[in-house]
Amino acid sequence: MRGLQAEELLRRPVLVRGIRLGRIADVLFDASGVRVVGFDVRCGDDVHRFLPFPAAALVGGGLELESSLTLLGEETLEFYRRRGRSLVAGDELRGVVVDGNGAVAAGAAAGNGTARC
Repeated sequence: MRGLQAEELLRRPVLVRGIRLGRIADVLFDASGVRVVGFDVRCGDDVHRFLPFPAAALVGGGLELESSLTLLGEETLEFYRRRGRSLVAGDELRGVVVDGNGAVAAGAAAGNGTARC
């Protein structure tokens, strides 16, 4: 994945073999705001689930999963929400660029919303 603004990931579909399971509702970073750890996915049943960053591949306009079993329950989502930082909850991560490994691009430290690729 090329460098991508974290905001560009919001509302993208989450798919398994082309079948839409839900949409990305939030991008979750580690506590320091330098790496994406996963996503809050609002699924078709209106339940929010956690998707670990390494379990997804950006394909076309969405995130493709190998299995729906990689979507973890609300308890896991809350664990990462409490210990990390949310793109949607604060302005300090707006505009940051993440690379294919989920790292915030060099020079785009959290709190510096002016970063571009």
